[in-house]
Amino acid sequence: MADLRVGIIGLGMMGRHHARVARELDGVQLVAVADAYGDPHGVAGDLPLCGSVDELIAQGIDMAVCAVPTGLHEEVGLTLAAAGVHTMVEKPIASTIEGGVKLAEAFEEAGLVGAVGHIERFNPALQSLRSRIENGDLGDVYQVATRRQGPFPSRIADVGVVKDLGTHDIDLTAWLAQSPYKSISARTSTRSGRPHEDMVTASCQLANGVITSHLVNWLSPMKERLTVVTGEMGAFVADTLTADLTFYENGTINTEWEAVSNFRGVSEGNITRLALTKREPLKAEHEAFRDAVLGKRNDVVTMREGLNTLRVAEAMIDSARTGQMVDVTA
Repeated sequence: MADLRVGIIGLGMMGRHHARVARELDGVQLVAVADAYGDPHGVAGDLPLCGSVDELIAQGIDMAVCAVPTGLHEEVGLTLAAAGVHTMVEKPIASTIEGGVKLAEAFEEAGLVGAVGHIERFNPALQSLRSRIENGDLGDVYQVATRRQGPFPSRIADVGVVKDLGTHDIDLTAWLAQSPYKSISARTSTRSGRPHEDMVTASCQLANGVITSHLVNWLSPMKERLTVVTGEMGAFVADTLTADLTFYENGTINTEWEAVSNFRGVSEGNITRLALTKREPLKAEHEAFRDAVLGKRNDVVTMREGLNTLRVAEAMIDSARTGQMVDVTA
């Protein structure tokens, strides 16, 4: 079977990494790249450098990665769908819910693979965590808490921290707990002088009863990417910066020191840092996209899932604006 012909549009910070991985991927041939503003990172090499999505489509591509700014996802994605090109759009799916709906419907109606680049699902620590939760290693899951903090990234121009960073945590939380969001209460802050929020804290509940908390900001001098899942048998801590997964087990040994014993709700048990095979998440994401196009498996983040994540992100922003809890079950 001939290699799938792939093109990439958007050659900024993420586009250059997509191009690198596409060049390394078996069964895929990177045949052209596109960006209306040129090639600042020298991605094209000897490949055709196109100035528009129409020029990219004219190169005869089977699949595409759309890494343009969020505000252009809808326009570029709809053009690719109309041309019959399987597409992975960088997260978030679109800048508006209406745009996300149009994209999801366009790819579904055309019978094409439409995926959203929520890369955290493919982090080795979270992949292992999900399988261990499914295996019952935690028993009932009680809570998912995430912290995603770091310095302001100059690459961001058209969205705030909720849609840029927060969507990672929204998607991975619903995926780990295998449940959609039910209700959201959030607060945001704008400290950097931009029109969009740069800090959010949110308390939420999923449809299956799991409670969640999310702390996300661009205002911290320390970079942190942590997911803590607590259940009846202990807690898993996933650090997606290092792809480390640690299990804090509930103890089975009685504590003899009365003052400490009375204070703790559960006793401390063994702490185990789990050995993982650490593959690059972006490569795993590309492999999933390729295999979905080939019909071998379907574990991409679908556009419907990406749309649900965007709905939750919008609800966080609405909750912060109104000071009210927002129900997202409707």
